[in-house]
Amino acid sequence: MKLVLLSGGSGKRLWPLSNDSRSKQFLKVLNNEQGGLESMVQRVWGQITRAGLREHAYLATGRGQLDLIHSQIGADAPVVIEPERRDTFPAIALAAVYLYSVESVKLNETIAILPVDPYVADSFFQTVSSLDGVLNETGADLALIGVKPTYPSEKYGYIVPDVAAEGENALGALKVSHFAEKPNEQEARRLIGQNALWNCGVFAFKLSTIINLLIQRGLPIQYEELSKQYHKLPKISFDYEVVEKAEHIVSVPYHSYWKDLGTWNTLTEEIATPLIGKGMVSADSLNTHLINELDIPVAVLGLSNIVVSASPDGILVSCKEASPRVKDVVKEFDQRPMYEERRWGSYRVLDYKKFPDGQEVLTKRICIDAGKNLSYQFHTYRSEVWTVIQGKGEYVLNDRVGQLEAGDVIRVPVGTKHSIRALTDLEIIEVQSGTPLIEEDIHRFSMKWDEILQLCK
Repeated sequence: MKLVLLSGGSGKRLWPLSNDSRSKQFLKVLNNEQGGLESMVQRVWGQITRAGLREHAYLATGRGQLDLIHSQIGADAPVVIEPERRDTFPAIALAAVYLYSVESVKLNETIAILPVDPYVADSFFQTVSSLDGVLNETGADLALIGVKPTYPSEKYGYIVPDVAAEGENALGALKVSHFAEKPNEQEARRLIGQNALWNCGVFAFKLSTIINLLIQRGLPIQYEELSKQYHKLPKISFDYEVVEKAEHIVSVPYHSYWKDLGTWNTLTEEIATPLIGKGMVSADSLNTHLINELDIPVAVLGLSNIVVSASPDGILVSCKEASPRVKDVVKEFDQRPMYEERRWGSYRVLDYKKFPDGQEVLTKRICIDAGKNLSYQFHTYRSEVWTVIQGKGEYVLNDRVGQLEAGDVIRVPVGTKHSIRALTDLEIIEVQSGTPLIEEDIHRFSMKWDEILQLCK
């Protein structure tokens, strides 16, 4: 059995902490067992490891999230990279082809698909493991996991069991009659009375299901070739393209803890402290959370049932009940992400200016973790000036290696090959000049420092 964790999202519902480059699953706001903070993806990866499933798990994501995944759960995490964002069916199809053509997974092996950010008890992954046996015993096309509802929610889809079919089999699976998508409260109560389950987006199938579907459509089943033709895959969800067309579906009930932490009001229910970051929340501010990533203090006085979130991307002040509406507000804001985590550390945009003649200047504070390095690269449209403000490191300019430390200033003209490696935690101020100033203006030669040094010889 193989697990594929889908990691996507545009970062709108948890703005301003999340953005186009840092979706909700990467926010370090949950307490871990060591008393520190971890992200949803780190929490899930730890649970998968404890369940003994780590060596069978893969992540499917876009290239923009690759650095974050490697930074948070390790560079050894196997990742299937989508060439572009095209919904869940193309992502799952590409992952299936990767398993088949690159990993040589057999066609009769079970593939379980799940979101990368479920907030669940460890026992959830025991239920995931049972899906292989469920498919083998029932002969179903698909096996799902359904969560036993605790209240008539209007936020979730429902899996409705077939009352005419026989009861649970030996593994607890129920035959599925149909699905109900986000009903109103009255309809949700009626569905719960029919033993309907919340659809938590987990399903399993035999690898042959997707491979055969691609063959029928004349699409390649080799990973590199399908990546080149990725744009030909329909931009549609797996639910619409596969699940709703399947003839025999079963669902396994999950009775323990499950929660979707997709909005500020649900996420703050699982944040153990009212304050993360610099600031204070007064004692008479009940059920209030302040999450501050800025270097300036924020104070909340006498306000209850609100969330205050501050980051380089913006500041949100909202009553918790209204906080899901933030995704509609963010549509009005058109700006680049002001903070990003990378495999080597992080950067924060300090200032941006565009002059009347079109020239642009962007100032960043870049933090490189000890032992990590930037890729060996050059830029077509911009020059850079680095001012080292803390730490020691090495740099390469056009195949020449040098040392740098606090106080040093390095100039990188347009077209100059360059890289930096941190010997200790390294902090630099980078000033970019040119036009256009875009992250895509990077031409890479190598990612690993040893390989970079070999190129220099």
